[in-house]
Amino acid sequence: MTKTMNNRDAGKIREDLQRLEQQVERLVQRCARLQEENRVLRQSQDNLNAERASLLEKNEMARSRIEAMISRLKAMEHH
Repeated sequence: MTKTMNNRDAGKIREDLQRLEQQVERLVQRCARLQEENRVLRQSQDNLNAERASLLEKNEMARSRIEAMISRLKAMEHH
């Protein structure tokens, strides 16, 4: 009877190890997916930051040009 219990115990341990191995494999896959998602999100954030900087620069240039036009118009009014 002891030998039968030992075989059962060994079978149970193998099943537990297989389940654990599957769980670890799922975690490894999930980690890989999250790392890729994180890489894509960081790249997107970098792109958006660069676009924002470009838009801010264009906005500043437009503001300067408009201010210059207003100044010229005011100078024309006084002549």
